[in-house]
Amino acid sequence: MLLGIGSAEETVYRTILENPSYGVTELSLELDWPVDRVRATLDELAKLSLLRPSWEEPDVLRLVRPEVGLAALLAREEAALLAKQQEIERSRTAVAQMIAAYGDQNTARPSDDSEALVGIDTIRNRIEELVADCRQELLGFEPRSAQTPENIMASRPLDEALLGRGVAVRIIYPDSVRNDQATTGYATWLTGNGGRVRTTPVLPLRMLIFDGRTALLPTDPADSSVGAVLLRGAGVVAALVALFEQTWGGAAPLGEERRRDEQGLSDQEREVFRLLSTGLTDEAVARRLDVSVRTLRRVTADLMERLDARSRFQAGYLAASRGWLPPSP
Repeated sequence: MLLGIGSAEETVYRTILENPSYGVTELSLELDWPVDRVRATLDELAKLSLLRPSWEEPDVLRLVRPEVGLAALLAREEAALLAKQQEIERSRTAVAQMIAAYGDQNTARPSDDSEALVGIDTIRNRIEELVADCRQELLGFEPRSAQTPENIMASRPLDEALLGRGVAVRIIYPDSVRNDQATTGYATWLTGNGGRVRTTPVLPLRMLIFDGRTALLPTDPADSSVGAVLLRGAGVVAALVALFEQTWGGAAPLGEERRRDEQGLSDQEREVFRLLSTGLTDEAVARRLDVSVRTLRRVTADLMERLDARSRFQAGYLAASRGWLPPSP
């Protein structure tokens, strides 16, 4: 679907572009469609402001120039994308605040809404229990692209058990997972057995959500082996599910070629510009993207070359002037 235009609408619109004089009858003959379908599609194009009533013949729809109609649709899509990005950032902030609230728990103190877990053995044992009780869906963020053999070995039998009893499994990795053969192999195995995997440039932290009721988060996002907090509060878990769904909606299926926008930028490249524009160092940006500093600098150098910029400052100015950076909230 291009800019919110369905396949039927796009077909009719392209036909009218090539044959501006065509009316309903000619379109019906050209496309071998029933007249009612042609009329319904023309009505949808009018709603999208790609057709408008003729000033001279109000009952006749005239083509809106593509540079006007399509530009308006593009602006609408960009505004929706910006709003979504801002909502994700607000959700990330809320998640960070939640983690901070529980981060000072050093011993396991179960309560109705939370339970602190200390040590990798305790965490993995609790995950096994949660997987055994999971009946509908497991959602997960896995921000590290290179999984250790131990993590893969521990995850596989649990995922096999979930998929074997029909539990839906959806996992999001960073785009950089493509650089690690072992983790990519595991993600491919997961999709081949009924799971669904997508990738996105940046993930805020590691997270597992069981049946939309229980969420497991690390107390230290930089080292998930130190400890974790198990959350059961309906409001908190609902917010985390919303964060997952927003991220999932903007992520690309595993193995799909990186999508590029109208400026030719991939999601990862646009995220590089966004993070650098906030003043983060190369090291900090590389950690956020889960890539090496060398890889980040290679991507940055390529972007500067495409902009014909001699410095990062000039690159930032040129990127902003060309619309490569999202406007400030």
